[in-house]
Amino acid sequence: MAKDIKDVKPRIADPEAGGAEEAAPGAQKGKVVLLSSYNFSSEGLPVEVKILRKADFVPRYEFTIPGIAEGTKLILDTKLKGELVSEVKLDISEMLDPKKFDDVKAKFLEAAKKILTRNFPSLPEDKKGILAVYLLQKTLGLGEMEALLSDEQLEEVVVNNARDPVWVYHKKYGWCKTNLKLKSEETVYDYASMIARKVGRQINVLNPTLDAHLPSGDRVNATLFPISSFGNTITIRKFSRNPWTITSFLKSKTVTSDVAALIWVCIQNELSLLVTGGTGSGKTSFLNAMAGMIPANQRIVTIEDTRELTLPSFLHWVPMTVREANPEGKGEVTMLDLMVNALRQRPDRILVGEIRRQREAEVMFEAMHTGHSVYATLHADNAEQTVSRLTNPPINIPHAMLDALSGIVVTFRHRRFNIRRVLEFAEMSKKGEVNTIYRWDVKSDKTKGVNRMTTLADTLSLYSGMSEKEIDDDIAEKMEVLDWMVKKGYEDVDQVGQVVAHYYASAEEVMDAVRKGRALEFSKE
Repeated sequence: MAKDIKDVKPRIADPEAGGAEEAAPGAQKGKVVLLSSYNFSSEGLPVEVKILRKADFVPRYEFTIPGIAEGTKLILDTKLKGELVSEVKLDISEMLDPKKFDDVKAKFLEAAKKILTRNFPSLPEDKKGILAVYLLQKTLGLGEMEALLSDEQLEEVVVNNARDPVWVYHKKYGWCKTNLKLKSEETVYDYASMIARKVGRQINVLNPTLDAHLPSGDRVNATLFPISSFGNTITIRKFSRNPWTITSFLKSKTVTSDVAALIWVCIQNELSLLVTGGTGSGKTSFLNAMAGMIPANQRIVTIEDTRELTLPSFLHWVPMTVREANPEGKGEVTMLDLMVNALRQRPDRILVGEIRRQREAEVMFEAMHTGHSVYATLHADNAEQTVSRLTNPPINIPHAMLDALSGIVVTFRHRRFNIRRVLEFAEMSKKGEVNTIYRWDVKSDKTKGVNRMTTLADTLSLYSGMSEKEIDDDIAEKMEVLDWMVKKGYEDVDQVGQVVAHYYASAEEVMDAVRKGRALEFSKE
């Protein structure tokens, strides 16, 4: 018998990887428990991490850079950093051009090694390389925060003010305090101002808020005192270096293979879908996973506020992002502008980062009605609320337009258990009403079928010519492929994309590999 979720001990789990472990005992006053430790490299700089449970309500994320003593850091920060800035002669346009960022870094790195050789002639080459990267990050980057941005286990890096430690959101342990504090409010402001300059923006007393991005794609929000009462803030949402794929979600139990297979059938047959959910529920990540199921012979246009989607490299893909107005209020390119423009690019599929306004929704549904397959995200907690949000102010789409939408995928983040799940998959009726086909049961942690397909089955039958039994057989076949990909460990975005493309080109060949349990060979081109 399934255990009631209320009877399960509080645990700390990877919100998307699905792994869980019991909360570490011994978090009593004065006792320190080591929860985890690991190493990683930040641009060649070795970083050691320990996650501890101390006499506190949240875990402690402590990182160190071995081999660099505090005295060495002091020399680098106070003396050699100034020498490095004087040594490298760059035009301001080079500093601000994101396309030249790698070249600028290479020049600074070379100059840093020369300066270290001049000041420490007996320094070994490996040690020189480590100190050069540290000096580079202090000069061009966000100092020791750069190490946090290189940790693949972190989703967010947050500065609330200069008095409190930097916080991070760890994929496995949730919010953690770090052992890093920024020196002053001026330091926080300098970092925010530097980020703003790189994207042609300003943050100051007259413009005390900033939405921008780092060259790596990480999204940045910053605010200045007194808009944020306790001090200047920086919030960095990290861009996923290893994009989530459908097999990643299957492995983590975020979605089940029957739901994933049904979504795959919809995408193969060019039916439009919406991914909805609350903040942090994984909407964009799931949209990214769905994109890997699009046929390779179709043109895809993606439209986003900030580049987050990463599709298989061999797809026919045009990514577009919005542009903020300059300080004079000119040059803005909105999501609506891009959506209208995308319709002139002969796209087969359009992916929209998030729908927020009436005109954006109107253009999106107009695109659906004119034969384009559209996939987008929207803030809503369930399928019925999705329809309510779409049909009421401020979006206010007429009910009659909703029949162009075939299905709604609802993602959900369970904060107590720190897990993400697909809460519902619902079809849209011709009257603009929802029929929930699958729903996640919180008590058993299982996804259950609650209703049969009706409108969706009719639509699939109309456009593909399949009978109801053939649709069921197609879903079952795709479930086999998905389960086989999980078993074989195909999680890379290009690997999953190539399996899907291979399946579209020769389903028989893929199914032969699936049923014999053998691997496929992937093209290296």
